[in-house]
Amino acid sequence: MELLKIENLSKIYGKDENQVIALNSVSLTIEKGEFVAIIGSSGSGKSTLLHIIGGVDMPTSGHVYLDGQDVYAQNSDNLAIFRRRQVGLIYQFYNLIPTLNVVENITLPVLMDKREVNKERLEELLTLLGLTERRNHLPNQLSGGQQQRVSIGRALMNAPSVMLADEPTGNLDSQNGQEIISLLKQSNSKYGQTLILVTHDENIALQANRIIGISDGRVVRDEKVR
Repeated sequence: MELLKIENLSKIYGKDENQVIALNSVSLTIEKGEFVAIIGSSGSGKSTLLHIIGGVDMPTSGHVYLDGQDVYAQNSDNLAIFRRRQVGLIYQFYNLIPTLNVVENITLPVLMDKREVNKERLEELLTLLGLTERRNHLPNQLSGGQQQRVSIGRALMNAPSVMLADEPTGNLDSQNGQEIISLLKQSNSKYGQTLILVTHDENIALQANRIIGISDGRVVRDEKVR
């Protein structure tokens, strides 16, 4: 079943001689439950693509449809709600609130919507992520790998339609990085969660079900891995 459809997506920064074409008429579809790796060198446009899919950056032209909804046909208020409820974002640098503990960081998207926390889901995520004994710790009391686990929990808390991970292992050593990839694969399998991961590492990309290669803002590779 098709979850995500991208049509003729372009993103241009700057004007005239300072103009940079980050994305150039990108079109693709992603099925529900797929684990897709977007790979490319620095400046290829892969992170720009991810951010536009997630409603973080506006396209210059083209369309992004998630579950049939035209993402950028929404007003700014509804787009903010869309980001919190339909998209789980994981970044390289965790982006945790330093004054909030593990549970408070994980449940933040729910609390921002003034909704009740699903305690059963929270406990399930804490167990999955190995954070049960760290639930009351602040970010500065956690290792880098544990902080990234918290960011994964926060991204999963709202059971979003799609998980977007931008170089999630880039700030970790190889062992912690592989543990994070394994956790993302586990959530993809356990929850049927569609996962789109940006990386420059071919070895990480090969753990996905599908690889999309980006170069100079265009799709130059699209193949099933398994």
